[in-house]
Amino acid sequence: MSVSGRDAVIVGALRTPVGVGKPGKGVLDHWHPVDLSGELLAALVARAAIDPALIDDVIWGCVTQVGEQSSNVGRLAALAAGFPESVVGTTIDRQCGSSQQAVHFAAAGVVAGHYDLVVAGGVESMSRAPMFSNVHGGDGPVGPRVNQRFDLVGQGTSAELIASSWGISRGGADELAVRSHERAAAATADGLFEAELVPVPGKDGQQVQADQGIRPSTSLETLAALRPAFRSDGVVTAGNSSQISDGAAALLITTSDIAAELGLTPLARIHTVAMAGVDPVMMLTGPIPATARVLSRSGLTIDDIAAFEVSEAFAPVVGAWLHETGADPRLTNPMGGAMAIGHPLGASGARLMTTLVHHLARTGGRYGLQTMCEGGGMANATIIENLQL
Repeated sequence: MSVSGRDAVIVGALRTPVGVGKPGKGVLDHWHPVDLSGELLAALVARAAIDPALIDDVIWGCVTQVGEQSSNVGRLAALAAGFPESVVGTTIDRQCGSSQQAVHFAAAGVVAGHYDLVVAGGVESMSRAPMFSNVHGGDGPVGPRVNQRFDLVGQGTSAELIASSWGISRGGADELAVRSHERAAAATADGLFEAELVPVPGKDGQQVQADQGIRPSTSLETLAALRPAFRSDGVVTAGNSSQISDGAAALLITTSDIAAELGLTPLARIHTVAMAGVDPVMMLTGPIPATARVLSRSGLTIDDIAAFEVSEAFAPVVGAWLHETGADPRLTNPMGGAMAIGHPLGASGARLMTTLVHHLARTGGRYGLQTMCEGGGMANATIIENLQL
C-alpha cells in the first residue's frame, strides 16, 4: 500500500494467441495491429463487465512505430474497440519492455490518484511492420555522439558476448530452447493458457486459439543442425532465439477500493517495480541488476518468489540470469517463453505479465517476478503478489 493509501491491483489480464510474424505464414498476419488491439480491448472490458467510459487511459506499448503502427496505436486501439471517444490512449516505446513499462506507468498513475481505472498493454505486428523498418540512413536513430561513445553491436552479437562471458555452450543454449518448447507444448496440451487467451478469427474464418510457433517435436538433434546466426563459431541460432511474432496483450488496473466498488475481483497486486541500465554493448544483461534491485526494494529474497517470467530474447540471456541470480530453473518460465511462444516486441511485457498472473492464481504461489531485457541496455523488473490465495 502506498503512502496515499492507494494500491494498484490487476483485475483483468488477457492476450491474443501469438502468431508467426512473417507475411503469408502467420495466423494473425491479416490483422491490422490497431484492429487486433481493439479486438483484445473489447474482450478485456467484456470479461470485466465494466462500462468502458470508466477507463481513464490506455497505455500501449509498441516498438516499431512505423506504417500501420505509426499514429498512436493506443488511442486508435480504444476507438477500434468501440470505446467512447472520451477514452484517451498513448503509445510508448521502451523497446522489448514497452508493455511492461506500460504496466509500471499505469500502476504509478493509479497509486498517485491520476487514474482510477486504466488499461496497460501493447501490440506488435512484425509481419506488417518488420523489425528495423523504422531505421533509415545516416547514423540512424542513434546519432553521432552515441556512436562515438560506444562501439555498438546488434542484439544477436550482444547475446554472443554474453554466451562467451558466462561460458554458455551451444549445447547449453539449445537445451534451454528445447525446454521452452517442451513446457509451452505441455501447457497448451493441458489447457493452461485457456484462461488468458482471447481467440481471434483466422484467415480461414476459424478461430485462432493457440500460439503458432510452439514446436513440440523440437529436439537437441534438430537444433544442432542449425547454423549460428551471428558468428560463424557462435552459439546463437534461430532455434535458440526468440521468434518474430504478431500479438497483443492487455491488463486492467485499478485500486482495491475501486475494484470493490465496481464488483471486480483483484487477481494480483503490483507489489514492487524497478528498472536498471547497463552497458549498451552488453545490452541484454539488464535483467540481472534489475532483478537484484526489485528484490532489494521489495524486501523479498529470490527464495520468496514462486515463479519467474524472464524474457527469452536469446537463450544466453536466460542462462546468464539463472547463473547470477541462483533462481530455480524449474520455476523459471514454467510454461515456456519467447523461444517457443514468440516475441511480439511491444506486447511481450504484458504477455509475460498476463501469463504470470494466471499461473500464480492457478498454482497458489504468492509472489511472481518478471523481467525483460531491452535494446539500448535497459531492463524492467516487476514483482506481483497473488491475491487469489
